[in-house]
Amino acid sequence: MPTPKKINFDNCVSFFIENGVYQGRFIRLNEVINTILNKHCYPLPVASVVAECTVLGAMLASQLKYDGLFTLQIQSNGVVNLVVVDITSDGKIRACARFDEERLKHAQELRKTSGEIEATPHLLGGGHLAFTVDQGKNTELYQGIVDLQGKNLAECALRYFKQSEQIDTDLKLFVHVPQGESCSWSVGGIMLQKMPAISTSCTEEELAEIWNEAKIFMQSLNENEVFNADLSSEEILHRLFHGNNLQISHSRDYKFGCRCSKEKLSNTIQTFSEDEINSIIENNKIRATCNFCNETYVFDPAEFRKQ
Repeated sequence: MPTPKKINFDNCVSFFIENGVYQGRFIRLNEVINTILNKHCYPLPVASVVAECTVLGAMLASQLKYDGLFTLQIQSNGVVNLVVVDITSDGKIRACARFDEERLKHAQELRKTSGEIEATPHLLGGGHLAFTVDQGKNTELYQGIVDLQGKNLAECALRYFKQSEQIDTDLKLFVHVPQGESCSWSVGGIMLQKMPAISTSCTEEELAEIWNEAKIFMQSLNENEVFNADLSSEEILHRLFHGNNLQISHSRDYKFGCRCSKEKLSNTIQTFSEDEINSIIENNKIRATCNFCNETYVFDPAEFRKQ
């Protein structure tokens, strides 16, 4: 049986409901996340963390207008102690993680979760989630940061909107882990947010009722719908919000993209001291591997000898 064509995957669809009072985003990633994970040999639980963080990063980036780079970074004291997700303004995504394999095995034995996928915060432990927007030279770096608190990654992110933005926001994330002989991952997410300074004839009580209803509809979305390759994103959104004056705004596509290059790594090594350079020489070569795409670049140490 041929594999069904995936429609609206690796894509974000923006929409409005209730005459523009609320905006939303719906994202599904397939090829992007599989490309990212196939470049590494992460254990399944770590791969799941990277997958969920990637779709969260894409979701947060989709809310912003920027020309440059959006980076989501999580630093923590857990089994997975670092996750970095980059999204460029032209839709290129890359991601990677750092983890302690021995601690992972010990934690799984302790909690008896070997072979299971635990909620992302269980593997992250204590720490913080930060995102930055870098639009290049002569521009101010924008940053948001929040402590990692919550029973799932969506709750951790929602704390930022509650504490810093103070905008009504709701968010739900989905991770489809490969089953059986399948090696294919998929991730998705949906987000609703109240638009600031939108005039409406509704009272505060009516707006609160509309918001609660919209959240209930959004939370009713399930994995079977999100990862159904025969349903377009627009069809899924219509199922949820057809009674809420749904308006599809626009969509954008994503693809994997790494910004590493031999020239960039060479420029970095040029800043090393002679002792540091000598410490990374093996078999008369310097080898540097990109953490994001695992591409290895080989240099002749003579290139970096100080004259």
